Amino acid sequence: MPLAPFPFTLRQLQYVVAVADQRSFRGAAETCRVAQPSLSAQVAEVESQICVQLFERGHGPVRPTEAGGAFVEHARAVLLGATALRDTTQTLRDPFQRTLRIGVIPTVAPYLLPEVGPALRKKYPQLSLHWVEEKTGVLLQSLHHGDLDAVIVATGPETAALPKVVLGKDPFVFAAAPNHPLAKRKKPIEAADLDGERVLLLDDGHCFRDQALSFCARHGAEEAGYRATSLQTLVQMAASGDAVTLLPNLALAVENRRETLVVRAFGPRGPSRTLALVWRKSSGATVTLEAVGEALQRAVRKFLH
Repeated sequence: MPLAPFPFTLRQLQYVVAVADQRSFRGAAETCRVAQPSLSAQVAEVESQICVQLFERGHGPVRPTEAGGAFVEHARAVLLGATALRDTTQTLRDPFQRTLRIGVIPTVAPYLLPEVGPALRKKYPQLSLHWVEEKTGVLLQSLHHGDLDAVIVATGPETAALPKVVLGKDPFVFAAAPNHPLAKRKKPIEAADLDGERVLLLDDGHCFRDQALSFCARHGAEEAGYRATSLQTLVQMAASGDAVTLLPNLALAVENRRETLVVRAFGPRGPSRTLALVWRKSSGATVTLEAVGEALQRAVRKFLH
């Protein structure tokens, strides 16, 4: 039985998905680096071929129709499969002569990348790494959409089923100005010591905030009335003596290099996060990602031991 041709191309599917993501034909054209009239004509051609209107056109943002929404999700799956096929082909030729797009959360990127970037370039000179710094939710969405090949995040329920290389356990430490009563103690901080303390935390969207807030809430600490956008700001605010904070051990060498804060470790049941390099099950770059993950793992161990 002869195989019937498909009524659309992969490039046309990319245009359709881009319109759905950008909610705009102009934005989609910019993303795809093509003239808007050409993109619009190609999307209209797909609609004509399948006899289905994919988008509501009018004033305001472009929205997929009910049928269009279902089509877009299937188109995403097809494009992910095509990406995996392309990556698998590249892996068969040379797994380390390729480009990888890797997302990193902001509470890891400034501390890990300067260490591991040069080491990876030296070990795999043909491997091109493009790093993207963003919050966890954005990174995972980009990973599932195929915009990123892998992400470095703190593990949680949303990463449980995904393939990964665990990079290491990053304990949190207590940090306060030198004149704070808890800073003057020599023994490790216990969770109960936080009862009644005002703790400075990061802004919404940072997974480190969620982890620290959960630990503080369980032990009677209150969130201070200021939310920082970065660990650097947390350190500066805590150094003023207004409140205490928690910091990931990974960041200490950089953020407390001037020793403006006194740092105390928690006892054996203190808070921590587990960092991992995570990718899609369908990825065709598994061999490469596993090797990169092992290099990252060695770099993280240097910080944490």
